[in-house]
Amino acid sequence: MDEGLRLLLPRDKHDKRSAAALVALGWNKVEQAIPEILEWLQDINWPVVPILVPFFVDAGVRLAPFIRPIFAADDAIWTQNILQVVVSQSPELASELSGELERLAYSPTAAEQLEGASDLARQILGTASVPGSEP
Repeated sequence: MDEGLRLLLPRDKHDKRSAAALVALGWNKVEQAIPEILEWLQDINWPVVPILVPFFVDAGVRLAPFIRPIFAADDAIWTQNILQVVVSQSPELASELSGELERLAYSPTAAEQLEGASDLARQILGTASVPGSEP
């Protein structure tokens, strides 16, 4: 990643100025830093999150290759947060991630189920319950 871009990354969860500066640069200029910027969605209560979420939602399907590794990792809370604040707000992104959403919905890990990621994935997919399960 370009050193100038690295210097613009938020220094802490309260660094709203840096978050806003990244968003103002636009997708093309910050694309190489998207994995690092997505790390700020690990806790959706952080003050930088409301600044970053609209940027990610607007990115739509361009964000899919950066989200897939998060869904494949062992961080159910981060997965749930991404589903809640980004994927649920972008039908195009949800469609692009339908395979991952189906896995989360119907074959979740214990942690994904515990954190509610499986329920949220089913909601995003537009289904009420897992096929064959009790309502």
